Amino acid sequence: MIVATLTGTTVQAQTLQAAPRLVVNITIDQLRNDYIEHYSPLYSQDGFKKLLQKGSVYEAASYPFTPVDRASAIATIVTGTTPYYHNIISTQWLDRKTLRPVFCVDDTQHKSSPQRMSTSTIGDELKVSSGGSAIVYGLAANREAAVLSAGHAADGAIWIDEKTGSWTTSNYYGEKARKWINAYSSTRPRPGKEKTQQNDAVSNASVSCVVNNAMGKDEVTDFLSVTLSATGGNTDAWRTDLEAVYRGLDKTLASLITRIEQAVGANRVLFVLTSTGYTEDPKVDYAKYRIPTGTFYINRTANLLNMYLGAIYGQARYVETCYRNQIYLNRKLIEDRLLSYEDVISRSKDFLIQIAGIRNATESPYNPAVSGDLLIEVAPGWQLYNEDNQDNYVARASFVPFPIIFYGTGIKPQRINLPVTVDRIAPTIAKSIQIRAPNACKSAPLQ
Repeated sequence: MIVATLTGTTVQAQTLQAAPRLVVNITIDQLRNDYIEHYSPLYSQDGFKKLLQKGSVYEAASYPFTPVDRASAIATIVTGTTPYYHNIISTQWLDRKTLRPVFCVDDTQHKSSPQRMSTSTIGDELKVSSGGSAIVYGLAANREAAVLSAGHAADGAIWIDEKTGSWTTSNYYGEKARKWINAYSSTRPRPGKEKTQQNDAVSNASVSCVVNNAMGKDEVTDFLSVTLSATGGNTDAWRTDLEAVYRGLDKTLASLITRIEQAVGANRVLFVLTSTGYTEDPKVDYAKYRIPTGTFYINRTANLLNMYLGAIYGQARYVETCYRNQIYLNRKLIEDRLLSYEDVISRSKDFLIQIAGIRNATESPYNPAVSGDLLIEVAPGWQLYNEDNQDNYVARASFVPFPIIFYGTGIKPQRINLPVTVDRIAPTIAKSIQIRAPNACKSAPLQ
């Protein structure tokens, strides 16, 4: 574990400190402290080691909600708030009107846009404060990461198309972004499919974005979001895979940071790095090792709950459907029958917690417009399985250690082991570049 102490200095630039002219917000999907530490002997001096030695390192970071995935994590980083406000509860969720899954950045008009994210981002507020003159981009291998990290008012979100393997964008953004990425793609080979190759491709495109769009060159602060990946250990050889991933990440970070500092000036850039705060572990046969486990069938449970409620209130379809670990009640039926919604929820929870494989059942903490009514916490080690759509995953309740690191303009080296939450990144950036925080951000800047 990386030793951390609080020195008393602050992450933010002091009042008289000039604001950085470029903020580079780096999110690494599924990055972990323990793996950073484990592979540290293999690193160069310009990647992870530079960030840890010269940056302000918050070792005990976490997300203020669960469960977390890539989309909900990135939305929280850039908005400074939770899914209850920004509405991105996961990569996919169920539309209450159609009872069909929707993808977090799907848009019927533009195909891809951040329209489902209901609050402003740090990039949006930068656009507002600069009268639109700030340059804002988001780059990632994945569509949702690029779009959500860029925000509503961005100049462009750039990602690798899953079907063609080429760089692409959306017509939601201006023509300038499409012309730039088309010109860039015409002189580069298509990104490879391996994680290290994709990380390098994102890094190279990000540097080109900075240079070709003259980011950080004037006195107006610009904002670049970069999403990389620390995944790749989901095979039988996961230890070897992860070593390659973290060694590759170190080289990618070293190249990205060095080239951007050379292009803009080391004294004009603020780098912010964190993780999406979850992991997709290799599947383990717990039964083989006599570890308590089982299969929890969410679709069968939804049917049983409907029968239980029918026995109490009269036969009807009280449960509309289920999706992932959420159960959707028929709110209109409950209202038409003049039933107490609170009473239905209470009775449902009492029934559900008696079922094997359920650790807890709670009312959903998310915005009810985009979530189910009941959130089921599956017992650790148990598999959730939906026979209707074959959705399945193994539940874990273990802590995922990851950092928040600030490096660059106005930052003094320090290590801090006080617990902090990721929603404090956006207000910290806002303070350092002297603008207001996103419009649903209630968290204080990091001190």
